[in-house]
Amino acid sequence: MKSCLIVDDSKVIRMVAKKILHELGFNTEEAEDGQVAYDLCKKNLPDAVLLDWNMPVMSGIDFLRELRKLPGGDGPVVVFCTTENDIEHIQEAILAGANEYIMKPFDSEILQAKFTQVGLL
Repeated sequence: MKSCLIVDDSKVIRMVAKKILHELGFNTEEAEDGQVAYDLCKKNLPDAVLLDWNMPVMSGIDFLRELRKLPGGDGPVVVFCTTENDIEHIQEAILAGANEYIMKPFDSEILQAKFTQVGLL
């Protein structure tokens, strides 16, 4: 079974994403900020990361840059899931190593489509 790390400072978003990802057949872990996510990834890299941008302690973009430096850190598929929708943020995310980008709010169909698009489903 594939694993997905859900990184968002909103407990509600994490709960919704977890429910959808379980329905899609993923094991999930949760992190409320980029630093917690980074610490989890240093121990065990997930197959995928669903990543928010704006979080306390360590932002999503900073987490992504650090993740990609880890041994094997180029492996996880990273899907940004954020309210930041301007082209500058999207380009910055892709340049930092994001595989895909979706906007909040999201639903099951959007997550399933993006995870299929990046080869996880």
